[in-house]
Amino acid sequence: MQTTETSHRTDLTKRAADIVPVLRKNSLWQEENRRLADESVEAMTAAGIFRMRTAARFGGYEADAHTLLDVGIELGRGDGAAAFDVAAWWITSWNVGLFPDEVQDEIFADPDARISGTLALNGTGVPKDGGIVVNGQWAFNSGAAHSGWKLLSTLLIPSDGEPEPVMAVVPMSALRIVDDWHVSALSGTGSVTAVAEDVFVPGANVMRIAAFTAGEYASERNRDLPMFQSPLVAAVAASTSGKMIGMARAAEEQFYARINERPISNTNYERQADAPITHLQAADAALKIDEAEGHARRLATLVDERGLTREPWTVRDRAYARAVAGRVPQLTAEAVDILAGACGASSIYTREPIQRIRRDVRAVTLHALHLPTTTMELYGRVLCGLEPNTFFI
Repeated sequence: MQTTETSHRTDLTKRAADIVPVLRKNSLWQEENRRLADESVEAMTAAGIFRMRTAARFGGYEADAHTLLDVGIELGRGDGAAAFDVAAWWITSWNVGLFPDEVQDEIFADPDARISGTLALNGTGVPKDGGIVVNGQWAFNSGAAHSGWKLLSTLLIPSDGEPEPVMAVVPMSALRIVDDWHVSALSGTGSVTAVAEDVFVPGANVMRIAAFTAGEYASERNRDLPMFQSPLVAAVAASTSGKMIGMARAAEEQFYARINERPISNTNYERQADAPITHLQAADAALKIDEAEGHARRLATLVDERGLTREPWTVRDRAYARAVAGRVPQLTAEAVDILAGACGASSIYTREPIQRIRRDVRAVTLHALHLPTTTMELYGRVLCGLEPNTFFI
């Protein structure tokens, strides 16, 4: 089993590395056009990237967390927007893998199915004839242009009883898309707003969020698979860490390419590489990236081992997973700030990747799931013996 998983990881990682040139070639076009290029999506499809969090019975790879990390690093090296969308698609594929099997049979009839999704609660669902009718709007639908389905979170308003948060999966074609993705970073993700107007959702396509967080899954066939033994918070963190480390590695590549070709203006240094300050910057950034990868590897090991042993996740384990989801972006953003800040004024041209990488990594640290202050506060509360102050744990 170990040999098979290692071979799988090596193969998928190599495939991801092989398409880095394609992703880089399309980076500027994607930023200008506010969506992924078809060529990038086609290359990732051919590489099997979208099957990594899909059950094997549909032709998926049921990839473990270390494979997600390794592949995510390569995609992040290629392009931050593409890596961001893939991480989002991995999360939603995993989420849908917890829905009833008949729902999965429909969605994963295409094993490369892409599901745009948001965990942010919005809108309402009202019971009606074996399902619910949903109204509302959800921003930040990453990869919407290349998604066939949408996973949304909404508030179910029953005829009696208390309102309850639920997740629902609907065809993207049932929603109205608002082309409002005009942003200063991660423009290529195409994270537009989706609007539901009296959209009927069959009951099988609706799950209580409390069931997700409690590990009460509707799927019978996925229930015992190692991939589905981690809590939602850990699955999210495992899916997202690689992209950040990869973007930071790409910034390193740009930094080292420049320091041997340019002087430091208004000094006697004909090569930036000869200046002591450059050595300090290189070491500081490298150590931050290594520290980020250390946390990501530790979490990946936790996820993979628990998937096999079924050892329960403690509240501290879950809080650590949230902390990693914030710490990795924080450390990699700090590293990229150092590297980009050392590249001089000529690096701000749009043709220079490092300025886009800098904006993209900083944007991730603003995401609700990755905000370092929020994730560290949660971890600190748990370490101090207090109850978590969020349902997302």
